[in-house]
Amino acid sequence: MKNERLSHARRKEQTRERLYGAARTMFLGKGFAATSVEDIVEAAGYTRGAFYSNFRSKHELLTELLRRDVEAAHADLRAIFQDAGTPEQATARVITNLVRFWRERECFPLWVEAYLLARRDSIFQERLHGLRREKLLQVSAHIQTLLRESDSALPLPSDALALCLVSLCEGMQLFNLCYPQSVIDQLGQTVLAQLASSVPYRQSIQKTPPMGWHECCTLENR
Repeated sequence: MKNERLSHARRKEQTRERLYGAARTMFLGKGFAATSVEDIVEAAGYTRGAFYSNFRSKHELLTELLRRDVEAAHADLRAIFQDAGTPEQATARVITNLVRFWRERECFPLWVEAYLLARRDSIFQERLHGLRREKLLQVSAHIQTLLRESDSALPLPSDALALCLVSLCEGMQLFNLCYPQSVIDQLGQTVLAQLASSVPYRQSIQKTPPMGWHECCTLENR
């Protein structure tokens, strides 16, 4: 009996993973609104029944895709601070990776569409705002982790600095989405360098820190 239950659980997980993959591809290619449940299940090789046995709606599936994007970005960004280094080295790593994220973040169009959907759907809006609140709180907490014991030299309180960095990264991503041939990268790097250099890092970056204030670029709100 135990083996049968595990086998069923694995099959269910495989079904969900294939639905996730198909939905992500369809949403990015056609857009959320233009993609039907039939499109998703056809691409995944399942029926509508398989879809609704795993998700209540397209909106729920989109929310889970966004949550996965946040988690993946967090995992990537944590690696930035796994190596010890000077404050200058930490700053350089943050800037380099933020620039890479706003250039290469494939799922950002899903966030843009999600924000527009949230304006017309109060339930989905609350889910999306929940993700964003969670991200901002995490970023603020990690700013404190990476600072010297006294934060008197901060240009802004940690929560305000987190919001500033998140907004900057989202704005850069939106600009690049609308104007892919833009040469704004150098200007963006200059602004990031100014913000990053104003943060008084600890002299010794811990070996296995939690995440880091650089996670701003993943926040939609993450």
